[in-house]
Amino acid sequence: MLSPRILSLLGLAAVACGSAQQPFFRPTSQGKNPSSNPFAFSKPAPSVETVTNFGAGFDAYDAGLFTPLEDFSALSTDEYTTLGHPLFPSYNVRIKQSTFCDGTARAYTGYIDKEAHHLFFYFFESRNDPDTDDVIFWTNGGPGCSSSLGLFMELGPCRVNTPHNVTYNPYSWNENANVFFVDQPVGVGFSYAEHGESVDNTLDAAKDIAAFVAIFFEHFTKFKGRAFHMAGESYGGRYIPVFASEVFDQNAQLEAAGLTPINLSSVMIGNGCTHWPTMVTSYYEMQCQNISVPPIQDVSTCVRMKQSLSRCEKWMSSCDDAYNELDCEAASMFCSAEISYPFFNSGYNPYDISKLCDGPIEETLCYPLTKSISGFLDRADVRHTLGVDPSVGNFSSCSDNVNAAFHARGDQMFPTQYYIGALLERGVRALIYVGANDWICNWVGNERMTLGLEWTGQDAFVGQSLREWEVDGKAAGLTRSAGPFTFATIFNAGHMAPYDKPKESLELVKRWLAKEEL
Repeated sequence: MLSPRILSLLGLAAVACGSAQQPFFRPTSQGKNPSSNPFAFSKPAPSVETVTNFGAGFDAYDAGLFTPLEDFSALSTDEYTTLGHPLFPSYNVRIKQSTFCDGTARAYTGYIDKEAHHLFFYFFESRNDPDTDDVIFWTNGGPGCSSSLGLFMELGPCRVNTPHNVTYNPYSWNENANVFFVDQPVGVGFSYAEHGESVDNTLDAAKDIAAFVAIFFEHFTKFKGRAFHMAGESYGGRYIPVFASEVFDQNAQLEAAGLTPINLSSVMIGNGCTHWPTMVTSYYEMQCQNISVPPIQDVSTCVRMKQSLSRCEKWMSSCDDAYNELDCEAASMFCSAEISYPFFNSGYNPYDISKLCDGPIEETLCYPLTKSISGFLDRADVRHTLGVDPSVGNFSSCSDNVNAAFHARGDQMFPTQYYIGALLERGVRALIYVGANDWICNWVGNERMTLGLEWTGQDAFVGQSLREWEVDGKAAGLTRSAGPFTFATIFNAGHMAPYDKPKESLELVKRWLAKEEL
């Protein structure tokens, strides 16, 4: 989900995204009160000595200096175990185990520490076979929005219904995969920084993620060589191509040091705003043409938008070719006033154009459930179970400060689509899937981005017609595919497709992991 500053690119006024929050409960039946002991912790494991973080660099790495932890059962449920690696002397990983959320699969939480930077993560083992199933990394977007939204609202093992009621999600993506959820960059969700430090761009954020991935796979050796997929939503469409590229490029350093490279198998981008110029100009089509829904604007508004569209396209394209802060800010404000403001004045939900916004968008993001998630994650018992650092204040779904910092750096115009093309050339598969009712990161703009993406398979991809894909004999969406590249829509789903269409979204992911056609 994009930050409720409503997409820095659009030049809209900042609005607060946080809401009152609270912590964690083991799933209970819908509508029933939780028990007095909602967590039912297992007996604490023996304490494990902290792994020393050596100062060796890539060239000086000595395998004799490192002993992997290997087994998750060695992790405590009461306190963090700290993991380090001599190849990454500036990084540690704090991790503990728990029984929260799912109950049918082991769960872990912790922090990725780099000096004054601390990124919070959740990790859930597969319900099927954690010893053989693939590994998925997930991040939400914003920039500045917590992956707790993806976890507790969309594809995680449990769903928050109220601050005091959580239920089992049968369509969780850990049905057949081990799944990470990471709050990134620092300042997002339960992640924090000391001494006023921050991250304000995707390239810097990628370095922390790549180091964490390497340390994790080195310590938990059973995952070495396992297929690894990096997935994200919304602004994650900009994060994921860069994060995956950093992991891929880091592999050369790992191999040079005698370590096992990460088996980066694919990237999966859901309702991504990967390329702003094609996305912004598609806003007109989604409002004024009979595409996913009938036109929502009156004729005169659509005519005015159409008259402004060519200028908006020209200015946004020039920003894509040669970024200039002042010119691109002017282009953003012009396109916002002519193309985007009419939508926000309509009262419709920018994340699902088939519906009106439920509540003030600055309070609910059009989904009151986000306030329940915040309330759940602000409960003291939940925060204790998760191991949230005491220095972290009230939970906020999205951080305006992080969003503003990324906007100030012009990160939204960084050409991340080129990274997708580069990954495809290196054998990394890419799935672009889009809920068909989304407006803010819509399927029209995403399809246009995929068709225009330059890579050696472009002609074959463009030459394929869209066709229906099915689940249980019923049309679930449209798809186009060539070689390692697949585009798919999900009918009757909005920006958060796994929330609106959980069964179809899980089936899409299962087929993708199995390398089956949709």
